[in-house]
Amino acid sequence: MATGLLSMFLLGDGLALNLLLVAVPITLGAYFAAGRAGRRPRPWTLVWGTGALALLIVPALRDAGWPSSLAVVAALAVGSLALHGGRTWTGMLFGPIGLYASLVTGPGWGWRGLRERSGGARGTMGPLLRASAVAVVLLVVFGALFAGADAAFADLLASLVPDASVSGGPWQAVLFALGVVGALAAAHTAAAPVQWDRVEVPPGRARGRVEWALPLVVLAALFAAFNAVQLAVLFGGYDAVLEKTGQTYSAYARQGFWQLLLVTLLTLLVVVLALRWAPRDGARDRTLVRAVLGTLCALTLVVVASAVRRMDMYVEAYGLTRLRISVVTAELWLGLVIVLIMAAGVLGARWLPRAVTASAAGAVLVFGIMSPDALIAERNVQRYERTGNFDLAYARGLSADAVPALDGLDEPLRSCALTHLARDLEEHVDPWYATSWGEARARDVLDGRGLSPEADWRVCDRLDLELAYR
Repeated sequence: MATGLLSMFLLGDGLALNLLLVAVPITLGAYFAAGRAGRRPRPWTLVWGTGALALLIVPALRDAGWPSSLAVVAALAVGSLALHGGRTWTGMLFGPIGLYASLVTGPGWGWRGLRERSGGARGTMGPLLRASAVAVVLLVVFGALFAGADAAFADLLASLVPDASVSGGPWQAVLFALGVVGALAAAHTAAAPVQWDRVEVPPGRARGRVEWALPLVVLAALFAAFNAVQLAVLFGGYDAVLEKTGQTYSAYARQGFWQLLLVTLLTLLVVVLALRWAPRDGARDRTLVRAVLGTLCALTLVVVASAVRRMDMYVEAYGLTRLRISVVTAELWLGLVIVLIMAAGVLGARWLPRAVTASAAGAVLVFGIMSPDALIAERNVQRYERTGNFDLAYARGLSADAVPALDGLDEPLRSCALTHLARDLEEHVDPWYATSWGEARARDVLDGRGLSPEADWRVCDRLDLELAYR
């Protein structure tokens, strides 16, 4: 009920701190439901639960919707692991399915529990419900009278109590229902989780050493040859390569990144399949598997470094965008996964599923907290100061998180970049619980230094063309 009421009053104006406030009673309900069912929190349960709540901090900090949406999805996935537990790959991959199934079974479970408690303990539930109803009536009646008697008290109530107007009644009813169903689903999952760890995936048929190792050795040799060329280019050979290929500096960087990103993904797939069909007869086979796959993973790390370097070259030529910062972050995370696989080859792989999942959640959290839009604006402002080029149209499409960095531009370019953001902030004023820290900071910046009257549409269009093609 607490989750439903908070959802009804807080979630209708957008997502920020209100999402974390709604998650608190959901967490408490799941904790007590698990305790009544005889489940006790384990260390990894606390890790997943804390991680899910930490991910919900991103919407409270950042105005940009894309990292916030990614953080919310990751929080649901990590929260499902806190409810289910799990140690294996099947537990990591299929844990959220049980949570979504509880969206159907949870309300029935909650209704049966409510009937049992109201029927078997009339001396407890009945008086509690009646007392709650009387308290609500008293608060409404006397609160309305006090608000009518004093304007200052009325303003205080208006700022503290969310709007519950009749016009938004249907939408608020939907939010209330979603909150109650979501809380019941989490509690039911915590009390009776699906044990996905019991689902066993049979290992593949072991291959002979030559049959298994020969393709991988050939692939590793190809990686070594490519990496040798990359190292030669890295240490001063760019001019010779560009002269021989006839490409520009930026074209050379753009051509290589996406192929190298695909190489990293395919290498992970090759490693997974190779482990499935690896020879398993004894210590010599284990040594062979570690040597071959360890070498391939080490060479792949050089490919990851080359891909990141190429994207850095491309950003130097054309600036930073949301797509570019996203794919670089994904490439760096893939490099971390490769390092974890190499460590599992030495220390054992029992911890690997949890480590890979935790690294993915951590990457999403860091990506949201570091404010991608702010980094994009800051990097592009630095590029403008160095080269004189600036993509004004793209800067206008960033979120309020970019305002502090764009505020460092000279006039009238600063006002041209901030006009649309300032208009959006002026037209959409959300309550405190639906306002992110990034949006509040942007308002402070714009209030402290207004926009220049010289930045009309003619001046801004001229700057857009001049700076883009300079």
